[in-house]
This record gives sequence, C-alpha cells and structure tokens, in this order.
Amino acid sequence: MAEPVALAALALDAALGWPAWLHARIGHPVGAFARVIALCDKQWNLGDVSRARRKAGGVVTVIVLVSITGLVAAGLTVLAHQSGSAGWLIVAILAWPALAQRSLDDHIVPVVDALADDDLEVARLAVAMIVGRDTATLDRNGVSRAAIESLAESFCDGVIAPLFWLLVAGLPGIWILKAINTADSLIGHPEEPYRDFGWASARTDDALNLVPARIAALLICLAGCGGWRTLWRYRTCHASPNAGWPEAAMAGALGVRLAGPISYDGKIADKPWIGHGGEAGLEALVRARRIYHRACALTWIIVLGWVCAGGVT
Repeated sequence: MAEPVALAALALDAALGWPAWLHARIGHPVGAFARVIALCDKQWNLGDVSRARRKAGGVVTVIVLVSITGLVAAGLTVLAHQSGSAGWLIVAILAWPALAQRSLDDHIVPVVDALADDDLEVARLAVAMIVGRDTATLDRNGVSRAAIESLAESFCDGVIAPLFWLLVAGLPGIWILKAINTADSLIGHPEEPYRDFGWASARTDDALNLVPARIAALLICLAGCGGWRTLWRYRTCHASPNAGWPEAAMAGALGVRLAGPISYDGKIADKPWIGHGGEAGLEALVRARRIYHRACALTWIIVLGWVCAGGVT
C-alpha cells in the first residue's frame, strides 16, 4: 500500500506544510532525533579518547538512530493497519511531516519578495534561514544564488529522497532517512569536534541520497526543459557526491553559474563554480521556483502513474 500512502502524504504536505501552530504546540518529529544525537554526542564524542573510538561512537550513534526509528515506525505501521481499512491513511498522516514541498517553497517566497522590494537586508535574513553560509555581506546575486542552490539541493533532501524511501521501505524507510539527515546536519561535518564522530552519519546520508539525488537532477532538467550538458559536466563539482547533481541540473536549466567561493564563519571556502552561464539574480530565482513547482508536479505524475500501473486505488 506504499503508493496511495505516498500520494496522500504528498497531498497533505502540499496543502498544509507543517503548520506553525502545530510546530508551536508539539515541535517537529526531527526534534526527537536531535535529542538522541545530543545524548550520543555527550556519551561517545569525548575529546580525551582516540580518533578510532570517536569514529566507533559515531557508528554506534547511527545504529542506535536506525534501530529506534525503524522499530518505532514499523510498530506504528502495524498498529495503523490493525485499525481497519483506513490504516493506509493513518500511515500517510504519519509520513506527512517527513516531506517538505510546501515548507521549502514557503522559505523561498520571503527571499523573492525582499529582493523584489530591493530590501537586501531582509533578503539576507530570509536566505539565512535556509543556508549555512555567512549571509551578512552577500549582494543581490549572492542571495539569489544561495537560495537557488538551497532550492535545488532541498528538492532532493526534502521531497525526492523521503518519497523514494517511503515507496521503497514504507514508514520505517522515510523516517530512517530523516533521522540520518538530521544526524548529518548536526554532526556530519569535516571539522572538529565532529570530524571522526560524524563520519558514519555523513557517509550513511550519502548512501541514502545516492539514487534520489540523480532522480532529482533528471526531474529538474525535465522541468526546466534543458540543462543536460551542464548536469553531466558539473555534477561532480561539489564536495558532496550527491548535492552537485541537482545543483548542476538547476544551473544548466537556468543558464547561470552557482556555488563558487563561499564564506563560512568568516572564512572563505574556495569552492568551484557549477555551471558556466551568467550571474544568478532575482529573475533566475523566480525561474528556479517555477522549475521547482514543475518538478514537484512531475513527481506527482510519476507516483500517480505508479499507482495506476499497480492497480492500487
């Protein structure tokens, strides 16, 4: 019953996102992952132990996350289906918070609006909500570029990857992905104190996003009616083995260049450019949002086709 679950979860996310009132009352499920990770960090990422032991602690952290998440999600799935014919809808409701179609778009709109109003300071603050780089000194093109990169990469992380693992492994699949995504965001960094402890989280996240990232890139090129050559040429021009795929696809579809030197915590990271077009400005950001919408629509069509082909209603 994965296919109708996926459609219902997509519909709930598109219609509601994760409402602010609900977040204020109960937070978001990934908060539970963050608390588990923090406990593991305190227990096993100790500065007075060897690098090998810190790396082993990181491996155990991934095992703990996957085990707890998988068991809880599997148990909830069983309980949902025992409730009767509406069990699949309950599973869809439980999967819904793991998708981010609506919330991603909701975070891009303030950046677009601020740039359209020539309010660079507000645009910088808005884009700082979705990127990890320094934004205080970004110009209009820098803000636009950061937003476009986040939109492309998050299309994989927040839409395609969760949906893929929901289809492949049901509720345990989608929430294990989110648990690992959370770990990668919090501890999967090459800098200390997480270089060793976060290694397993980063590598597991890479593995889980390997196929979804390539699917996301193909959908972006289809939605943008082009960008294939740029995708193939620049797909590996990123530190991540996956993020370069959707970013290169978006750069090609828009005819702009993305990435390049970026400042983190006051230090310049000399990253390569992705794409060979012009500068990314407000017009490119608006077009990127339209491509994102079309790529999401294509995703819906594919899932619907899967349902029809399988005879599932």
